[in-house]
Amino acid sequence: MKKIFIAALGIVCLLGIPQLKAQERDTTSPNFPKMDASPMDLTIYRDNNNDVIARVLYSRPRKRNRVVFGKLVPYGQVWRTGANEATELTLYKDMKVGDAVVEAGTYTLYSIPEEKNWTIILNQKTHTWGAYEYTDEEDKVRITVPVRESSTNIENLSMTFERASDGSGTNLLIGWDDKYVKVPFKNIN
Repeated sequence: MKKIFIAALGIVCLLGIPQLKAQERDTTSPNFPKMDASPMDLTIYRDNNNDVIARVLYSRPRKRNRVVFGKLVPYGQVWRTGANEATELTLYKDMKVGDAVVEAGTYTLYSIPEEKNWTIILNQKTHTWGAYEYTDEEDKVRITVPVRESSTNIENLSMTFERASDGSGTNLLIGWDDKYVKVPFKNIN
């Protein structure tokens, strides 16, 4: 019995060695980068026909035990509303934001956080890194929305769309840490 066990163990070891050697020799595999500290994500709003109406592409920084608003993201300064490249909003049909009609197209979504309100900015200059190239001369619309308290801690910056309760469009929710805002987008009839 002991001889059979030793023979079986020897066979298992011999079968495993070629696989280890093959892994060592494999130099054809690409060298993929590690996960970004603020990975990119997107959220999409679809109508009742499942047609895409709006899409937001953004990077999701983590809180990591930091004070977010007022420190990491200073109050009163233009923020890219995320990390890395500035956040982009694409509208696939014209919508109303505040009192302004915003035509279908792609815009950079900036914000100016304050303790009680945020100024949300849709800017016409796209494909920018951070808010370094921001100029208000390219603003399409600015609206002010109230800051709300989240009942849970939001570790990564998060965005999602929710249908407006009255069916008039959608709200873009932007949340991080223990705060969030709702940005209303209204259908044009």
